[in-house]
Amino acid sequence: MDEVRNTVLIPCAIAALICIWKVVNTLWVTPRKLEKHLRNQGFIGNKYRFLYGDTKEMSMMFRQSRTKHINLDDEDGVLPYVTGFTHQSLQKHGKKFITWMGWKPRVTIMDPELIKDILGKLNDFKKPEIHPLGRLLATGIASYEGDKWVKHRKIINPAFHLEKLKDMAPAFQLSCKEMLVKWEMRCSSTGSCELDVWPHLQALTSDVISRTAFGSSYAEGIRIFELIKEQSVLAMEVFQSIYIPGSRFLPTKRNSRMKAIEKEVKLSIRNIIDMRIKAMKAGEANYDDLLGMMLESNMKVGNQHQNKSHGMTIDEVIEECKLFYFAGQETTSSLLVWTMILLSKHKEWQSRAREEVINVLGDKNMDIDGLNQLKVVNMIFYEVLRLYPPADGLLRKVDKDITLGGFLVPSGALIGLSIMLTHYDEEYWGSDAKKFNPSRFSEGISKATKNRVIYFPFGWGPRICIGQNFALLEAKIALAMILQRYSFELSPSYVHAPRTVLILQPGHGANLILHKL
Repeated sequence: MDEVRNTVLIPCAIAALICIWKVVNTLWVTPRKLEKHLRNQGFIGNKYRFLYGDTKEMSMMFRQSRTKHINLDDEDGVLPYVTGFTHQSLQKHGKKFITWMGWKPRVTIMDPELIKDILGKLNDFKKPEIHPLGRLLATGIASYEGDKWVKHRKIINPAFHLEKLKDMAPAFQLSCKEMLVKWEMRCSSTGSCELDVWPHLQALTSDVISRTAFGSSYAEGIRIFELIKEQSVLAMEVFQSIYIPGSRFLPTKRNSRMKAIEKEVKLSIRNIIDMRIKAMKAGEANYDDLLGMMLESNMKVGNQHQNKSHGMTIDEVIEECKLFYFAGQETTSSLLVWTMILLSKHKEWQSRAREEVINVLGDKNMDIDGLNQLKVVNMIFYEVLRLYPPADGLLRKVDKDITLGGFLVPSGALIGLSIMLTHYDEEYWGSDAKKFNPSRFSEGISKATKNRVIYFPFGWGPRICIGQNFALLEAKIALAMILQRYSFELSPSYVHAPRTVLILQPGHGANLILHKL
């Protein structure tokens, strides 16, 4: 019996020791080795703290910022408020520092040449794995790597060609016109009214995505938007915490809610896709919206190779649709709301933009050729995206030891690219880096940046945001139509609280006073 017992116990004991060693190696031995390696190359930062690294301090500073607000005139207060921990680390350690995302070191890079290398070399610097619960919000082309990313980019690209975007301009105008009718009703009695424009701009961009992506109005897709908005808040909570393997299976309130939202959103989008495919087979399909163009492109790729594996599966199409819903709506609404807030403060630029719009377009409908002549509006958008980019940073990982700018980044390290810290850096932008000055872009982005990668609100390189032109055209049409009809200023009740909920947005809304022209 003892021999039988030993035959069972000894392998179990060995297996247990191996598991314990793997945990110790992952959570302690490897992080300490990586820390020593990075410090020997001149990187400084906080010492590694078991399991949590810097995440507790990051989360604490993030929560504290939620209870505060800053003065809009306090140009020095934006970075500490929005990127609290990263900005603190920069002030404390300089431009070459380490922070800890749990047990993984994150090396923050701010050198333009190194940023160019990191964003340009897809095979060396990859996107890190998304938190398993965070993937419930959306995956799609924004998170794929390698051949899968190449395949999806090829299929989706045709939907974002400039000629296709021109065909969508009437839908942009119709959505904006409906929003302005609501503003007209609010301001009809006195010609002026106070309005929180933030939810209106969110509804506008949601409506645009519904019309241009799925051929339906916002009213029909409102449930999907409500769910995705709730999911983004829950996902933000997830990204602020350490993921313990297997914890996503626990029946916690947040886990259960996120899974329920994902199930309902997928079912709704699948129904839209199923109806479209049925119409395609009956020869009654609409190929003018993003979904139609994507399904058409997907079908052509599959037929070209006589193999469905070269196209996207229905589940993959659903993920791309979820990404359209989230990224397409949030990015443009963020750009528009910060533009209106900053033009409310800097009225001389609001006047210059309105004068240009009226001189070029008059009070007529938006003309694409005319829109392309709005130089001042372009300058304003570029400057707003510099100061209030949709995302405050990007993250990459390395799976092998890589030499970067004379130092060796060890396998397993993360690389952080802080968009906001780089956009506000006086070394690159001059002493007025924190000030709103669209004139810096009077000769375009290349001249303003001296051809350095110091400006990347939509990313840079091969993985630059595929929807960048879509967002800018939509925002340009909306702003031009608003400027034709209204002047606007900050309400005394406006509270400046830029807050990241995956996308940078006004934490207490955007209360403005509108005046009919």
